[in-house]
Amino acid sequence: MTSTLARPAPGTTRQAEKGEPRGRPRLRALDGLRLLAALMVAAYHYGGRGGEVTTAWGSSPKEQFPTLHAYFSYGCLGVQVFFVISGFVICMSGWGRPLRSFFASRASRLLPAYWVAVLLVTAVFALPVVVHEAVSPSDALVNLTMLQQPLGVDRVLGVCWTLWAEVRFYALFALCVVMPGASRRRVILFCALWILAAAIAEGANEPLLDLVLMPEYAPFFVGGIGLYLVHRDRRDSYAWGIVGVSWLIGQHYAVQDLWHAPSPDAFSHRTSFGIVLIVTLGFAAVAAVALGLLDRANWRWLTVAGALTYPFYLVHEHLGWVVIHALHRGLGIGSAETFALTIVAMLLLARLLNRYVEDTLTPKLRARLSRPSPEPPSEAA
Repeated sequence: MTSTLARPAPGTTRQAEKGEPRGRPRLRALDGLRLLAALMVAAYHYGGRGGEVTTAWGSSPKEQFPTLHAYFSYGCLGVQVFFVISGFVICMSGWGRPLRSFFASRASRLLPAYWVAVLLVTAVFALPVVVHEAVSPSDALVNLTMLQQPLGVDRVLGVCWTLWAEVRFYALFALCVVMPGASRRRVILFCALWILAAAIAEGANEPLLDLVLMPEYAPFFVGGIGLYLVHRDRRDSYAWGIVGVSWLIGQHYAVQDLWHAPSPDAFSHRTSFGIVLIVTLGFAAVAAVALGLLDRANWRWLTVAGALTYPFYLVHEHLGWVVIHALHRGLGIGSAETFALTIVAMLLLARLLNRYVEDTLTPKLRARLSRPSPEPPSEAA
């Protein structure tokens, strides 16, 4: 999710069959949105839910944050915002790119920080002073493949379920758009067929179709793709139609999955209005980037924010629990201060991962994967 694109002049349409120009300026506002979505998810994991974080705090976050916990509970919708951004960025980065290059770009972007995060969390959780249980060595090794979820293996990183959704999206997009060659017509057809097929899968209640087509997440990925088409030509009626339909279906799934009736036993109550509002704001924020309304947000620090987002997202949950336990229960630091210091600590760790892992390994892995396979020597007649 690192490639970006210059905004076309108002009212212009680029030739869809042509590749995008090199040296395009960064959409730095999109980097800022990515970090904001990651911080939303962190707020949810630290103060917006129960579960294992209760062990870290020593009591429910509901008691630690009597008022804010209800707002933090909406932070899980940062995932849906991530998926909209991902649809935008993957369509952008795959346009005009051969399949080998697309695969190399995605693999080199995801894997180095992921591998190190899996090993780091496994090692930390194995320490005797850490109260959280580590997965078995065998399960930790399977986690390095990113296929632990379909294989039914315990997850090292709680957030990796979203990466499994991303990987399936990449595969669909690569097979249907990148491999035959991206064009406006092909992308529109892909979006329309995916939304229709996902609706059919939902109605059929067939697990295999659900696994491949992801009905509950497809609208967000497709919505981001539609917004990229808007970015290319803001007058594209089909693109706006894709965005509108995706928003309508996406808010439905978000409410269906995240709303529940008010209950004194529940951690918190997310209202339908609040869920729809956040989904709408997520679409609107990416639309503002697509339309160039945030072009003035061109500060260099946003690029740094974008670079920190992925490693922060990987490590913040489980290692954040360890930091919360050390600060709040070990040193007696207050809840608000612990919350803020944990965010800062995870951002600093993310900076280290970005500087010493991603900056070092990503270019090397990309170059290796982009290299054509050597032809085998021909046999003598």
